[in-house]
Amino acid sequence: MIVLGIESSCDETSVAVLKDDAVLANLISSQDFHINFGGVVPELSSRAHIQIITSLVKEALATAGCTLDDIDAIGATAGPGLIGALLVGYTFARGLAFARKKKFVPVNHIEGHIFSGFLMEEKPEFPLLVLAVSGGHTLLLLVKSFTEIIKLGSTIDDAAGEAFDKVAKMIGLGYPGGPKIQVAAEKGDSHKIPFPIADLKGKYDFSFSGLKTSVLRYVQKEFPKETPILEKDFNDIAASFQFAVVKALLKKCELALRTYDVSSMSLVGGVAANSALRTSFLQLGEKYKKKVVIPDLEYCGDNAAMIASRAQSLLNAGESFSLETDAFPNFSSKYFINPPLANSL
Repeated sequence: MIVLGIESSCDETSVAVLKDDAVLANLISSQDFHINFGGVVPELSSRAHIQIITSLVKEALATAGCTLDDIDAIGATAGPGLIGALLVGYTFARGLAFARKKKFVPVNHIEGHIFSGFLMEEKPEFPLLVLAVSGGHTLLLLVKSFTEIIKLGSTIDDAAGEAFDKVAKMIGLGYPGGPKIQVAAEKGDSHKIPFPIADLKGKYDFSFSGLKTSVLRYVQKEFPKETPILEKDFNDIAASFQFAVVKALLKKCELALRTYDVSSMSLVGGVAANSALRTSFLQLGEKYKKKVVIPDLEYCGDNAAMIASRAQSLLNAGESFSLETDAFPNFSSKYFINPPLANSL
C-alpha cells in the first residue's frame, strides 16, 4: 500500500509518501517568519500553507519516485489544530482523493504522534505506554492496539511545550521556547533553583501552571525592573525549570509502569526532541526493563509521515471513510476509551 500523507495543523506544511513501512519521502516546510511575532499567527499560517502545498505535493511524489496514479490512499490531518491551517491541508487532500478516486482517511493529529514510533525500524510492541508531549498536549496513554487507546492522564492546565514557550518568553529567551530552553539548560545548573513539581496524588494527570508561576515569582524577586539577567542566570533558570518538567513527566510514567504490565514504552510529540527528556525516558525504560522506542527528531515535530502511517494502520484495521460526508470531522478521537478499573490490561 502506498499512502500520501498531508499535515497542516499549525506552522509546518508537510507531505509524505509511505509504502508499507518505508518512508519514501517526508518533506517539511517550516514557517520561520512567526519568530518575528513571538508565536504563530493563525491567518499568516493559513496563507503560507496555501502558497506551498501544491508544489510540496509534487516534490514529495518526485522524491518518492511515484505519481498520483501509484497512490492507493490519501490521509490528512483533520484536527486538532488551527482551524484555518487545518482546512488548507484537509480540503486539498480530500479534493485530490475525490478527483483521483482514491481512498481518503481523515487523521487525528494526536493519533499520528501516538503511533509515530512505528515509523522506526525497531517498532513498539503492544500493550504500549505512551507519553505524548507537545506544545498543545500532554498525555499519558496505554495503547492496546491501533484502535484501542486508554487515556490515563492529561494536563489540567498548561501543556509541557506551552510551559517551555511561556517560560522562555518570561526570561527573555524568545520564541520558540523549547529549543532555546534546552540550549541554555545545557550550560546551567539544574539543581540551582528548587522549582516545585506538582504531584496530583493518586492521579496520572499533569500540572505545569504552578511551575510557570514559580519561575515568574523567582524572576520578579531576583531581578526587579531594570535589573539585567546575566547569561549564567538564564542558564540556571532554564536548567532548573527543565529539570522540574522532566521529573514531573517521568514521575507519572513510573507510576503507570508500577501499575500496568506493558511490553514497551514510547515518547512522542514535539517535546520528545528535548535531549534531557529523551535521556531520562530511556533510563526509566532500562530501570523497568522495558523496550523503549523514541522517534527520530524528524518525526517528533509535526510531520506528514506520521499522518500517512496512521492512515495506513486504520485502513489495515478495516476502517473506512466516505468522501460524501460534508461535515468537517470531529477533532476528538473515537479510539480513546476510559481507563480500566483494574490495575492491569
